[in-house]
Amino acid sequence: MTRRPLAPPPINGPRFNEFIVSPKVRVIDQDGENLGVMYTREAMEQALAVGLDLVEVSPNADPPVAKFLDVGKFKYEAQKKANAARKSQKTQEIKEIKMRPNIDDHDYDTKMKKIAEFIEEGDKVKVTLRFRGRELSHGQLGMALLQRVQADTAEHAKVEAYPRMEGRQMLMVLAPK
Repeated sequence: MTRRPLAPPPINGPRFNEFIVSPKVRVIDQDGENLGVMYTREAMEQALAVGLDLVEVSPNADPPVAKFLDVGKFKYEAQKKANAARKSQKTQEIKEIKMRPNIDDHDYDTKMKKIAEFIEEGDKVKVTLRFRGRELSHGQLGMALLQRVQADTAEHAKVEAYPRMEGRQMLMVLAPK
């Protein structure tokens, strides 16, 4: 019958001290100097003598790389880095612009300014062309309008989804270049 270890292995974060499973590790001390490859027990004793923990920094290397660090401080720094990365990450939204096939020039210009603004912010733009009543029989007018939009935004955006009909509306998706 095998015995269970006294404490469960750490669930999140790197392995440290007695949770390091490999028999030998490449050791780096607190000043960043390479001490070479040594047995894990020996490295742990040296780390405890200095008052620090032996933390497995690169577990996939052969042999794994371990460093003399304070585990709590290491986890805290890693968490701060992750939070900063998540904070600076920009999510891409899909903005929608709705038009009609017989849109007037000034209204068209206003919509184009909004499309340019959305693309500058890094968002995708879904251009929706709504057909009502007998306008549906003149699909070529809608296609011409969407091709005009595509030509006007060609230098800033690329077409991600080409114009297609969905029921009574024609859709096109633009994405920043």
